[in-house]
Amino acid sequence: MTDLGTPGIDLPDHRGRTGLDQTGRDLSGNPDVVIRDVELLATAWHVLRRTTYDYRHRDGRWSTEQRETYDRGDGATILLYDRDRRTVLLTRQFRYPAYVNGHPDGMLVEAAAGLLDDDDPASAIRRETAEELGVTVGDLEHVFGVWMSPGSVTERLHFYAAPYTADDRTGPGGGLADEGEDIEAVELDFDDALRAITDGRIADAKTIMLLQWAALSGPFRAG
Repeated sequence: MTDLGTPGIDLPDHRGRTGLDQTGRDLSGNPDVVIRDVELLATAWHVLRRTTYDYRHRDGRWSTEQRETYDRGDGATILLYDRDRRTVLLTRQFRYPAYVNGHPDGMLVEAAAGLLDDDDPASAIRRETAEELGVTVGDLEHVFGVWMSPGSVTERLHFYAAPYTADDRTGPGGGLADEGEDIEAVELDFDDALRAITDGRIADAKTIMLLQWAALSGPFRAG
């Protein structure tokens, strides 16, 4: 904060953003929620806000509540599958938040994913798949859109699936080095990937959801 203003509010922050304290002030879809104030707590890269609102309980009683929300933007993820060879193509990369919270080495096997930034979900996942796995995606199937951690994180994640073959791997993958990414492509037999959920080798929520979708109603469903 300066005498001339506050970065992210009336001065651009390091990403050129202003008005970050306005998000949510105009919400009117739920008559039992009245937004009173939005405070900007942090804008280092994503945005942390504290919102004060009045809430009408089911018994008619009103109370004043405060919630902190972490806004990192929306994202997209994809399961690449080869039906004929019965394989899926995933990633392996280091995830510090998992490492600091008990994962043995922080190396998670995951479906390719990324933030939308300024793209629509389909364009974003095509971009991320090319960057992380070196795969040029053809037809996309939209599986579902899900709020992954609605108690505190605003992100909605768009889930996709698409077939792939060895010929579709047209680039090196690995992620963007200038963003610190170091991503390994991991091809797994689909049945082994399902076993990896049970034994803990795959412990990432979005990946588990896509693998179970593939088994229940997707490309590897029985019958």
